[in-house]
Amino acid sequence: MAAAFSLREVLAAFQACVTERREVLLGPYLSGWRGLIRFLHSLGAIFSFISKDAVAKVQIMENYCRGEQREKYVSLQSMVEYELASGVVDLQKRSGHPDSGCRTVLRLHRALRWLQLFLEGLRTGREDSRTSVICTDSYNASLAAYHPWVVRKAATVAFCTLPSRNTFLEIMNVGTAEEAVAMLGEALPYICDVYGITQELFAQHKLLDLP
Repeated sequence: MAAAFSLREVLAAFQACVTERREVLLGPYLSGWRGLIRFLHSLGAIFSFISKDAVAKVQIMENYCRGEQREKYVSLQSMVEYELASGVVDLQKRSGHPDSGCRTVLRLHRALRWLQLFLEGLRTGREDSRTSVICTDSYNASLAAYHPWVVRKAATVAFCTLPSRNTFLEIMNVGTAEEAVAMLGEALPYICDVYGITQELFAQHKLLDLP
């Protein structure tokens, strides 16, 4: 049986991500993502179109982190430097390196933006806020731009079946709704920081639009 989602574990992982030199460590990053995937799984099949892809991407990255070149995959910064220098990133079109670390992390990075916006919407919303609206607005501001129309349509229909805001806060497994909101307030700045560093790094190396 899969472990239950714990917001506390996600907080700890993203807290441990960023070093004093503002590098993003891949070990804690992937640990945080495993926690976020448990969050998606706890919501049932609604988010399977995102969670299945995230599971596959995390597995690819874990293989790199355990592989022969694992010392090059300690941080996002070392990975980008190594892969660009080695010519293993398809910059113009997908060809011989469809699963480079840079492309794989970019897909996780885009999904992280959606989750960040969605969780922030849950945190700041009222008790009677419609989670379908929060989720749709977050999706349209992030992942929707990278999905074909048929996926976007299916996603927005699926979001209409989402449970109430309080049910979501219970899923966080940290106590009352108020305690969940407080912990989201603690966790989201760390997730936002990791997202911002990654965005800047990929923009610097013109990696934000990898095919």
